Amino acid sequence: MKLDVKIKDLIDQQNISGVKNNNLKAIEEALDVKVTIRGEDVFVDCENEKLPLLEKFFTLLLSISKMSYNIIERDIYYLAKEINDKDSLTLLELYKNPIVIGKTHAGKVVVPKTINQKMYALNLVNKDITFGVGPAGCGKTYLAVMYAVNLMKSGVVKKIILTRPAVEAGESLGYLPGDLKEKIDPYLRPLYDALYDALGYEVANELIEKDVIEIAPLAYMRGRTLENACILLDEAQNTTTNQMKMFLTRLGFKSKMIITGDITQIDLPKNVKSGLVEAIEILNDINEIGITKFTTTDVIRHLLVAKILQRYER
Repeated sequence: MKLDVKIKDLIDQQNISGVKNNNLKAIEEALDVKVTIRGEDVFVDCENEKLPLLEKFFTLLLSISKMSYNIIERDIYYLAKEINDKDSLTLLELYKNPIVIGKTHAGKVVVPKTINQKMYALNLVNKDITFGVGPAGCGKTYLAVMYAVNLMKSGVVKKIILTRPAVEAGESLGYLPGDLKEKIDPYLRPLYDALYDALGYEVANELIEKDVIEIAPLAYMRGRTLENACILLDEAQNTTTNQMKMFLTRLGFKSKMIITGDITQIDLPKNVKSGLVEAIEILNDINEIGITKFTTTDVIRHLLVAKILQRYER
């Protein structure tokens, strides 16, 4: 069957098909359909009830291609998951006027890849305190670190502070071998990885040595007022109520706070309520606080990760 969609430009045909037709293969897998592009026409082999959805899908891809956006397999799988629930204009908005979060050390521009990531980016830019809650791989920590580095590079803040509860929220570091840095580094490794991607290994370590970037367990935030800084609390689902309250009240002038966590991965004792869960419940109507809730649809790691998470959710 031929869709009522014309792809007249050869560049658009190549962009939608992908390298070695990888995008078309992704469409076939994601939407359970056989697809062929011949000239300006799109032919599909599927059930009749799927035709309106496929016409909507290819019209959307054509609109995205017309923006000179390079469509890749990840885009195909993401759009295929969202096309039923969101209208085309909402999805198209993701590709219009992308919000630049920062640049990697290699010079790659970092922009949101999903609708929720764009909402998160808007909160990072416009709110004093931002919560990002969702599963592993949705970009909440990576985007936060990239944004913090961008703020530092542009002179908006003078210091970056990265923290997380150590050792399953108990922060019982005394029994581990080595000095403080050796004890906490394994628990802060994801933050180091994002920093190295943003700044490069040598520059990041130099800034850490100069204390321009501080990486420390959450307990070391107590009693401080943090001004002219971007402060990121990662793995916040493992904070207690008192720890979260202590952290949030460290906010000083000309500072931003970002709190990230996954409420499906709480390591606290069963009788202890997560400080992250409670904070979202009681702070959700404060205008200066932005809360973004990610889902498995936002997972942008290997495509298999999203499938694994979806199976566990079932």
